[in-house]
Amino acid sequence: MNPLQAYIEQSILPRYAAFDKGHQRDHAESVINESLVLAKEHGADLDMAYTIAAFHDLGLEVNRELHHIHSGEILMADPVLPQFFTDEQREIMRDAVEDHRASSKNAPRTIYGAIVAEADRHIDPETILRRALQFGMKQNPNADFEWHFERAYQHMLEKYAEGGYMKLWLNSKRNVQGLQNLRKIIGDKEQMRAICHRIFQTI
Repeated sequence: MNPLQAYIEQSILPRYAAFDKGHQRDHAESVINESLVLAKEHGADLDMAYTIAAFHDLGLEVNRELHHIHSGEILMADPVLPQFFTDEQREIMRDAVEDHRASSKNAPRTIYGAIVAEADRHIDPETILRRALQFGMKQNPNADFEWHFERAYQHMLEKYAEGGYMKLWLNSKRNVQGLQNLRKIIGDKEQMRAICHRIFQTI
């Protein structure tokens, strides 16, 4: 493990433990792993891609709504990163972190933003449905299953259905296939209800 990896493993990734269940350390590590795969495919700097992925959701420490902006601020304010990156590199990394959010209507400004945005999507239907239900539980823990299912269903329609706001910038094979599978589920509401009910019982 090189010094940059040691710093991020010891000082950055543990901070994800304070976030909701959909944004724990395993999520950050998943985004890191996929970012490295995509960075190799597109000839990008691996250390930059790795660090961007590690910092991409730290803004949740401040608030959810603007977490992508706060994540960029946290990256720029980090006192250790200048040991490993130039000012120009860190500015590119900040922009990438800011550009990762799925609700953004604008394309990422650099390949690094496209990489972390694509890696952050991880369109695995089971994982996405679980995260949607977990978020609902955090917002309204006393609501019954039907309330949580309808909230999750509307969210799926708005974000992932045809015409939804979620965009794939690199069309990675993993996400293209995952999106196709998820749209099949969304298109069959009773199938989605059954899957969500099974997941809900384990949350």
